[in-house]
Amino acid sequence: MHVEVDQDLCISCGACIDTCPEVFEWNNDEKAQAVKNEVPAELEELASEAAESCPTDAITLN
Repeated sequence: MHVEVDQDLCISCGACIDTCPEVFEWNNDEKAQAVKNEVPAELEELASEAAESCPTDAITLN
């Protein structure tokens, strides 16, 4: 699974980081970013939950 965070949509709420800190972290602009673009199989469920928790739909999973 591939994950991306649209920096234009991210409002820095932190829901994704709280849900799945193994995949998401803060960048220098204090917005969320994907630490791992390719999500390991064991973290796919948490990454999906993080995407669903995003209030602006800034997270794309493929």
